[in-house]
Amino acid sequence: MKRLCILICFVVAAMASVPGFAGDAPLDLWSVDPLIKVFRDAVFVPGSRAEVHAARGETATFQLVMRPKAPLDTVTITVSPLINESGMPLLAPVKIRFVGYVNVDRPMQKPCADQLRQPPADYPDILLERETVSFSAGATQPVWITLPVPADAMPGIYTAAARVTARSRAAESTMEIPLTLTVYPVTVDKSRLWVTNWFAMHWPHMNIHPEPESEEYYALLRRYARNMAEHRQNVALISPLALTQFGVNETGELTFDFSRFDRWVRVFQEEGVIGRIEGGHIGGRIGGWHSAFGASIRVAREGTVVSEQAAPESEAAKSFYNRFFPALVAHLKEQGWLECYLQHLADEPIAENLGSYRALAALAREYAPELKIVEANHSKDLTGAIDVWVPQLNYLHEAYAYYRERQAAGDEVWFYTCVFPQGEYANRFIEQPLIKTRLLHWINFAYGVTGYLHWGYNHWTGENPATHTTRPHGGPPYLPAGDPWVVYPGADGPLDSIRFEAMRDGIADHELLSRLAEKYPEAAQKAVSRHVLDFDKYDTDVERFRATRIALLQALSRQGE
Repeated sequence: MKRLCILICFVVAAMASVPGFAGDAPLDLWSVDPLIKVFRDAVFVPGSRAEVHAARGETATFQLVMRPKAPLDTVTITVSPLINESGMPLLAPVKIRFVGYVNVDRPMQKPCADQLRQPPADYPDILLERETVSFSAGATQPVWITLPVPADAMPGIYTAAARVTARSRAAESTMEIPLTLTVYPVTVDKSRLWVTNWFAMHWPHMNIHPEPESEEYYALLRRYARNMAEHRQNVALISPLALTQFGVNETGELTFDFSRFDRWVRVFQEEGVIGRIEGGHIGGRIGGWHSAFGASIRVAREGTVVSEQAAPESEAAKSFYNRFFPALVAHLKEQGWLECYLQHLADEPIAENLGSYRALAALAREYAPELKIVEANHSKDLTGAIDVWVPQLNYLHEAYAYYRERQAAGDEVWFYTCVFPQGEYANRFIEQPLIKTRLLHWINFAYGVTGYLHWGYNHWTGENPATHTTRPHGGPPYLPAGDPWVVYPGADGPLDSIRFEAMRDGIADHELLSRLAEKYPEAAQKAVSRHVLDFDKYDTDVERFRATRIALLQALSRQGE
């Protein structure tokens, strides 16, 4: 995906202000920790310092803030090379983006006590890839500066300068702010935490609906995959049932062509996402939320393949899956993907439909015993039917002892957040402090939970997702802002959010904590317990969090990782 930078020029000498504006500088310029959401009415904080501490392989992020004193036509930003004490540059592409505001039109149904603003309100979230923006007087504008720290970067302290050029019709002026990056002799490469965000192949607001199998379709798929990999996602939801091309042979039997499934998998492999393949669901509710599950099947009728739904214990379901599942397993083995493949059955089983879920599991156990079953679940009463448990965070909280037992028995346990839990639980909601989104993956470490799932990578509606951040839903009256998507549609690909950036950094934190725990498990648990006090209680003080992060990097540096 093409990435625009905001006039990134490399300069090596300090630059003096250009005459033109009489008296003081035309805007206030300062630094704010990127874990702080900066609203349009934020005021100047003198004496702030733009300092970042990072491991090699991480993404370093600075947040600068500008508040104009008079209307400005354009503001552009450039960054000089980062140079260490020996005069060596850090060779990494710098990306500069303006933080855009989205309208949170309705609050979550159970707001948290630390809700930042009462909706309706504009919140900072989208990262805009524009060369410049115009300013009105008194409207604060944050800027996001990121660079991937190379895995082979020389440890040490690097300094640079961000130069802000403000222009009005009558004048031009420049200001500078120093940037400092401390790189530690610690490297974060692949993540051991399993992370997935479910996505859709459409851009309704942009009126982009690429024809399946077209080059445009696969180019869009690749842009999504690349964006996910850049944010440390390593599991991809890819449905063999939906992507298989079914045919009918001379004897009237179904045939299976997995080439479309294969092409999807290879795109995600090539872009660095797969780790694991998350096979899409084979069933779903036949009615409302409390109804039983049906199995999705394909049937040959008069030489044509049709899709139908059948009871999972029916002969029709058995007739289809006793051929489809063995064919899928054989193909996965042939491609070398069986060991990294997980199979969904039906989403979010609850107490009222456990029987039909068990019947779906029986199909998989009988005809594809090699497949591991993964599921986002509300009920724990499915022992033997699930191998990778993904309870919602509040259900993990309620039944944590049970899930520890499942881990001891050899099962995996992840967790997920969705519309719920709300209240004080960490989530991705825009109304919450950003540190709560980052702490999602500290929760993973604190409780030994090895994966995280979210359904909403890009489930936009036809309305502009920047102006309509909540959306209708068949269960709760609406989905809270931040739940259905974590990226936005851009002209050339997905636009990041500051929440997606926080998730990426939280995944890197998990890896650092895991590295420390390999030698000093008590020290790692002590570090995480400073901020994760319980499943729904956290210390969200940003300065204390940064102190813990620095101590973590220092401890790993002393032990040579």
